Amino acid sequence: MRPSKKHHEHDARAPRKSKTLTLVTAIVLVYALLPLAWLVINATKTQPDLLGSFGLWFGDSFNLWDNIRDTLTYDDGIFVRWLGNTVLYVVLGAGGATLLAVLGGYALAKFRFPGKRWVFAVVIGAVAVPGTALAVPTFLMFSKMGLTNTPWAVIIPSLISPFGLYLMWTFAAEAIPTELLEAARVDGASELRTFVQICLPLLAPGIVTVLLFTMVATWNNYFLPLIMLKDPAWYPLTLGLNAWNAQAATAGGEAIFNLVITGSVLTILPLIVAFLFLQRYWQSGLAAGSVKE
Repeated sequence: MRPSKKHHEHDARAPRKSKTLTLVTAIVLVYALLPLAWLVINATKTQPDLLGSFGLWFGDSFNLWDNIRDTLTYDDGIFVRWLGNTVLYVVLGAGGATLLAVLGGYALAKFRFPGKRWVFAVVIGAVAVPGTALAVPTFLMFSKMGLTNTPWAVIIPSLISPFGLYLMWTFAAEAIPTELLEAARVDGASELRTFVQICLPLLAPGIVTVLLFTMVATWNNYFLPLIMLKDPAWYPLTLGLNAWNAQAATAGGEAIFNLVITGSVLTILPLIVAFLFLQRYWQSGLAAGSVKE
């Protein structure tokens, strides 16, 4: 039986396999997952096994659960306090940055006002400026205001995300048809109702994207808390684990590298869960706009 013309067309549209691309993808996958595998494997080791065994294989005993217990209870449970601080910074900092980016991006995309081009230039310039370049001026300003060594010294700078604003600006310009807004206004809907009931569902994929970016940036923030905070009680996980790691180099300090590694595993777990959880909404939002009714 001769294959039909439709079958030939289907074969022509089928993606062609590339051995080079497959090899490059495998190399990138190994490069990305190898440090994670090393971290998980070594989190199961005792301190002697950690220093005396091969890094990419397990030790003589499986000590993961004991390491987790010791990490959570060491120094009166300070790790739990650091975890709570990090969650606080993420909820207020990353959450606030996402909210401001959504509001600002929508306004810049769908409203006309004098000086809009200048605002665009400022946003692009702010995206190009690294955060570390602003850390020292921010510290001097917050020091004059008496906000250093407080949670606000980390939360307030985290509220500004030029990249998130630019991303929401460009996304809102494409995702929200101007005709849809005009139709809602003709029907008598207020600007707030139009934004909440019509625009927010269309902006959902962009909102999730900005939230992921800001959440990861705030969760992994190290340099800003380093110069702003002196009290270990307000440390995020990044600073706390670094303090544990440096403890072995101090006079009379106790080496707790097994707790540092276990704490690192516990630190990345919330990010993995957040990515897996938010990815579902991200994909569903993208799919929702791909079907015409």
